[in-house]
Amino acid sequence: MSDKQNPIENRPPSMAHLFLERVEATPDKEAYRYPVATKGDGPDDWRSYSWGEAAERVFAIAAGLMDLGIRPEERVAIASSTRVDWILSDLGVLCAGAATTTVYPQTNAGETAFILKDSGSRMLIAEDAAQLAKARERRAELPELAHVIVIETADAVPAEGDPEGWVLSLADLAERGKRYLEQHPESVKESVAAQQPTQLATVIYTSGTTGRPKGVRLRQDSWSYMGHAIAGVELLHADDIQYLWLPLAHVFGKALLAGQIKVGHASAVDGRVDKIIENLPVVQPTYMAAVPRIFEKVYNGAANKAKDAGGAKYKIFLWAAEVAKEYAKVTQENFRRTGTASAPLGLRIKHGIADKLVYSKLRERFGGRMRGTVSGSAALAPEIGYFFAGAGIHILEGYGLTETSAANFVNPSDAYRIGTVGKALPGLEVRIAEDGEVLLRGPGVMEGYHNLPEKTAEVLEEDGWFHTGDIGELSDDGYLRITDRKKDLFKTSGGKYIAPSAIEGQFKAVCPYVSNILVIGASRNFCSALIALDELALSAWAAENGLEGKSYEEIVSDPKTTALIDGYVKQLNDGLQKWQTIKQFRLLPRDLDVEHGELTPSLKLKRPVVEKEYSHLIDEMYAGSRVA
Repeated sequence: MSDKQNPIENRPPSMAHLFLERVEATPDKEAYRYPVATKGDGPDDWRSYSWGEAAERVFAIAAGLMDLGIRPEERVAIASSTRVDWILSDLGVLCAGAATTTVYPQTNAGETAFILKDSGSRMLIAEDAAQLAKARERRAELPELAHVIVIETADAVPAEGDPEGWVLSLADLAERGKRYLEQHPESVKESVAAQQPTQLATVIYTSGTTGRPKGVRLRQDSWSYMGHAIAGVELLHADDIQYLWLPLAHVFGKALLAGQIKVGHASAVDGRVDKIIENLPVVQPTYMAAVPRIFEKVYNGAANKAKDAGGAKYKIFLWAAEVAKEYAKVTQENFRRTGTASAPLGLRIKHGIADKLVYSKLRERFGGRMRGTVSGSAALAPEIGYFFAGAGIHILEGYGLTETSAANFVNPSDAYRIGTVGKALPGLEVRIAEDGEVLLRGPGVMEGYHNLPEKTAEVLEEDGWFHTGDIGELSDDGYLRITDRKKDLFKTSGGKYIAPSAIEGQFKAVCPYVSNILVIGASRNFCSALIALDELALSAWAAENGLEGKSYEEIVSDPKTTALIDGYVKQLNDGLQKWQTIKQFRLLPRDLDVEHGELTPSLKLKRPVVEKEYSHLIDEMYAGSRVA
C-alpha cells in the first residue's frame, strides 16, 4: 500500500522530529507571517519567518531551556494569546524534550496557579506583565516554578532587572541558548533524536463546562500522528496561506500547528479577534479554521448591513440567502447521488445573479481567495452552512475533543455534507455504543488525565476505546452526525427526549440578533429559553426603532425588543415538533462571556453556570407549572 493510501505509516516519533523534517525539506519557504505595529493609526506591517529562520529561533529557545535545567517530560507552561512567539516557544519546549502546559490568557490568577501547580510546571512563558502578575501573586503556592520568561518585557521587568533571576525575557532566554549552542552545538538535535513516541508532549487543561479543569496528557506520537493524518485527507496544500487566530491553548489550535508543519504551508498568525475583519483582506488567506460563532456573526452582520441599506437591498439579500441555501442543498444532494454537483438551469441563473449582487461581496470580506474553512468546537447550524456553501465559502465541519488531540473527523473538501462532521481521519477507529455514544480509538487518544486515574478510568477503557460523551449517528459511507452531548440531553416531564443544541442551532439560523441561547426543560412540562442578543446588531435595530442612545440592558428590557424576538421564536417553533417548541423565553440583561465564566475560552456554553446565575428568570418562566 502506498504512502498516500497509508498517510500515517512511517510517521516520526515526535512533533520535534516532524519540525526538523520540515526545516530540512523547505528551509527557505515561508513558515509564519506575523503583524508588527506601525507608528500612528496605520495598518500593521506583516513580516515573515522562513522555516530555516524559525528553526534558528526555536533552537535558541530550546537550548536556553536546557541550560536552565529543563529535562525530558518536565513541564513548561505558556500563558499567552495566539502569536508567532507562542508557536516558536512551544516548538522550543518540544525540541528540548520537555512538555508544554497550555494556559488560556483569560484564566484568572487562582486557576492559573492551580494549573501550574497541578501540572508541576517548572517554568512559565508569560506573554506580558499581566500574565507575569498572576504568577507573582501566587508565587508562594508554586515552589516548583523556577523561572518566568516574559515575551513582552515592557513594564514586566523593572529597569534595575530582577535580582533573584526569577524573571527573564524571551530574548534573554534565546541569547542564553545561543551561548549554550556554541558550547554544545548538537545538543538540540541530540535531544530530538532521543525522543520516543510515548514521551509526554503536552498537558492541555480542558476549559470544562463544569468544575475544575482536568489536565489531558497527550504523547509525542499524538502530534506526529495528527500532522500526518491531517496531511492525509488533503484538505491543505503546500501553497496555502492559513489565517490562524484560534487560541493555541486549545487543542484545535495545536492540531492546526501539527498539520501545517507536515504539509509545509504558511500561516499568518494573529490572535486578536477584533482584527479578523481588518486582516482578512490584507492577508488574503486561502484557508482558515474558526468556530461557529464567527460564521454566525458574519451572516448576521451581512443581513443587518443589508437591512440598514434600505428595504430593496434587504429584500435582495433575503432572496439571495434563500437561493444560496437551495443551490447548496440541490448541488450537494446531486453530488451525493451522482458524483456531479449539478443544478437545474433556472436555479443556476438565479444563483449567478445573486452571486454578482451579494455573494461576491461576501467573499471579498474573507479576502477574496478563501478556498475553504473548517469549523469546529461546537455545532454549526445547518442553515448557516448552506448559506455560505451557496455563496461560495465552503465551511467543512469537523469534530474532535481535547482528549483525542482535536482533529478526529472532518468533511472532505470535494464531498462535504452539511449537518455532518465528515469522515474519520486515517488511523482512527469509531463505533457507536448501544446508547448512541460515539467511541473512538487511535493514536490521538490521550494517555489519561494528569493525576486523575479514577477520572481516566471513567472514560478510557483498557483496550483503548475512549467515551466521547457525544451522541451520534454514522452513515453507511462513514459520515458522522453528532446529535447532542450525552449529558445535555434531557427528558421533559411528558417523557419526551430533547436535544437542546439542535434547537439552539436552528434559532441561530433564523434570528440575526441572537448571540447565545440556552434551551431549558429537564423534568419540566415544556421547553423554555434564555436568550442573549448581539449588542452590535441590536444597537443598529434600536436606532431605527426609537431606542437610540439606550443602554443594552434598557434595549432588551423594552417591550419592542421582546416582540421582535418573539417573532423569531414563533418562526423557530413552526419547524419543531410540538414537544420541542419554546413556550417561554427571557432576554438576558447582557451577553454571555468568558470573563463571567459562562462560556469556555472556546466559546462553549457552561450550562450549569448560566442556569444557576439566571435561576430567577427560569423560576419566573415556570411559575405555577408542573415539575416532574
